[in-house]
Amino acid sequence: MIRRQLKKLVDKATVNNYQTLNMIELSQSRLEHNAGLFKQLNPGIGIIPVLKSNAYGHGLIELAKMLNSVECDFIAVDGYFEAAKIRDITRHKILVLGYILPKNASFLDTKKCSFVVQDIAGLRSLASLKKKVKVHLELNTGMNRLGLALDEVDAYLSVIKNSPYLVLEGVMTHLADADNDKDDSFTAGQVTMFDEIVSDIQKLGLKPQYIHLAQTAGSTRANSKYANSMRIGIGLYGINPLSQYDEHYKDLENLQPILTMNSTVIKITQLAKGDRVSYNGIFTAPKNMKIAVLPLGYYEGVPRELSNVGTIAYQGNDLNIIGRVCMNHTMFDVSGHDITVGSVVTVISNDPKKNNSIDQIAKKYGIFKYTLMTNISDSTRRLIVK
Repeated sequence: MIRRQLKKLVDKATVNNYQTLNMIELSQSRLEHNAGLFKQLNPGIGIIPVLKSNAYGHGLIELAKMLNSVECDFIAVDGYFEAAKIRDITRHKILVLGYILPKNASFLDTKKCSFVVQDIAGLRSLASLKKKVKVHLELNTGMNRLGLALDEVDAYLSVIKNSPYLVLEGVMTHLADADNDKDDSFTAGQVTMFDEIVSDIQKLGLKPQYIHLAQTAGSTRANSKYANSMRIGIGLYGINPLSQYDEHYKDLENLQPILTMNSTVIKITQLAKGDRVSYNGIFTAPKNMKIAVLPLGYYEGVPRELSNVGTIAYQGNDLNIIGRVCMNHTMFDVSGHDITVGSVVTVISNDPKKNNSIDQIAKKYGIFKYTLMTNISDSTRRLIVK
């Protein structure tokens, strides 16, 4: 028994000391800056950082640790499997946003977690546990994805009022058009409908502690009379989801991306004029060249759309990706540069003005920012830095 335990400790130390070829750095100070910016822009409104989809590709466990230094109403995840991974890591309460099968109710941690319940069946399954369960009511105010319709709310509230175990801790909705840079009318209509229902709920004697409807984009324009918290997703990670033509764009202009992705050159190849590179030979060397190979590709989060057009940064220089981006490899032109096997380069920059930043890649190549982030593989080691 002792020998097995010692072996586990040695194995863990070995893994932690093993130098990886690819590394993601996550900035603690930038995360805290971003959280503070939302609080500054929305005085008196609490924040609910959203860590779904592996914390938007940044790393669920790492972000849960980093947020221990930030005051939050909750941290939110989509599925309970995510909550289970971090419940012993985070000091915060966890809000589970996604649907839970009623037959899974008995497996839930109802002390650490609160639950957005989408239907009467789910609500009754929680009540049947015969212990205190905190729930959030999601209203469908126009997203038409999840949430209760107006004619379902009374039945839902009746189950809560008649159960000694259920606590209506929160009421929420989801804004469908908050990043519209031309017209706020749909968002305004959702807010009006939401406030009217919240008012009716309070008249019934129910006093939900947390009322939230805005996400990052909505935090700049959703003026609810009752909201006292907001769910911050992409903005927490330092990415502005608003168009530069949006009148609220400057509100979020000072967000700071927290992620940098670095990689290590594993091979240098000399090309002769006419040599082709990678699948389908979409690049042909116009002259003698020197190229480098990186051990990451579209599986690790380098979009295939960057084939022959994207850039890799090295010592302030933008070096062109050449050939097709492969599943686990990317090639780039290093002609005239003192790059060798072992040189470290930046694949994704945390400077939004750099050509290889999330912002610029999305803008130049028409790739959705959220997709860029959530496609970053969870197999790449994350390191929390200052």
